[in-house]
Amino acid sequence: MRERHRQSTGRYAGKTAIERHAERRQKLLDAALQLFGAGPGYRSTTVAALCETAGLSTRQFYEEFRTLEDVLAALHLQVNDWAEKAVIEALTQTEGQPLAERYGSVFRAYAASIAVDPRRIRMTFTEIVGVSPRMDEQRLARRARWIDLMCAEAAAAALRGEAADRDYRIAAAAFIGSVNGLLHDWSAGWVDGTLDEVVEELVRLLLALLRPAG
Repeated sequence: MRERHRQSTGRYAGKTAIERHAERRQKLLDAALQLFGAGPGYRSTTVAALCETAGLSTRQFYEEFRTLEDVLAALHLQVNDWAEKAVIEALTQTEGQPLAERYGSVFRAYAASIAVDPRRIRMTFTEIVGVSPRMDEQRLARRARWIDLMCAEAAAAALRGEAADRDYRIAAAAFIGSVNGLLHDWSAGWVDGTLDEVVEELVRLLLALLRPAG
């Protein structure tokens, strides 16, 4: 495994070493979003091509990352962080609203974060799959966070009498799989409908899962 170069310290061009480090790292992630998410894809991208797109040297690459897979891992987490932040903000802003309105807003926020850029959909649902056991573990760990969030929301809804009081873990896993598959297929042009129609259908599915008997 190639060792990372020692990072420089001190201020240069008005920026601290930490600021320069963060700027280079983000340039590499931005370049990766373009190459992995739009083409040619992770498996056909080289370190040299990534550095050329980012406008950095390979030496600077190895100051930030050990391998190209490390870039893929960081980018996958970044895209998920964007979506999670949008969902948390929507949940906060819709607290106290009726269930249907609340989750309509939440799913629009999630879809807006992911579907605003087709590269994000490809990164979330395609490029990371089957790369390595490490990436599969990260993908499933991140999905588990979404499952935990959904189960927590379902438990809160049950306390308010808006949802059945039961264990939602399997239902949450099935529903999140549906979300991923439907958004992927919609972005690929295999689903004939607008994004709003896709979101409305997902909300109907979720409400059907949550609604108490009778």
